[in-house]
Amino acid sequence: MNEIQPYEPVPNPLQSQPDFAVPAEVEAALDEVITHYPQKRSASLMLLHAVQERFGFVSEEAVHWVATKLQLQPINVLELVTFYPMFQTRPVGKWHLKVCRTLSCALAGSHKVHQHACETLGLDASAHGPQTTKDGRVTVEFVECLAACGTAPVMMCNETLHENVSEAKLGGILSDCR
Repeated sequence: MNEIQPYEPVPNPLQSQPDFAVPAEVEAALDEVITHYPQKRSASLMLLHAVQERFGFVSEEAVHWVATKLQLQPINVLELVTFYPMFQTRPVGKWHLKVCRTLSCALAGSHKVHQHACETLGLDASAHGPQTTKDGRVTVEFVECLAACGTAPVMMCNETLHENVSEAKLGGILSDCR
């Protein structure tokens, strides 16, 4: 009879953080955060946000760390990381441009904004998923709704929302990223 073997992650050099360790003071703060929830599992998003803020993205090792911390299976954490677009599974640039592609923005020209950003930065506008410039400074990504449909097309540069983005306005935003 074959026994089920424990899950062994396959290393992915694009996503690995070989020295992944949460500093003791950060872990202590997260342990305190967990106490505010009726079940440990309920703190999942807070821990993922903290890990991403600290390391810049949520690696496979971080998923396992959070799962262990919350006494969950890694898949229970991974499903959150892959569902919510605010979590990154690989490093992004210092400047992360998120262009909305939902209907209002698409009708107002977000595809042209995305294409212009990619062309200006030497990226492939037809590629799927986030793309980062060769120097690692800027990441461009199409995302779902940024909740500003009335001022479409919209985009975010890091945490700053930009409304009514035209190619000219995009030029100013990109120059601020350099």
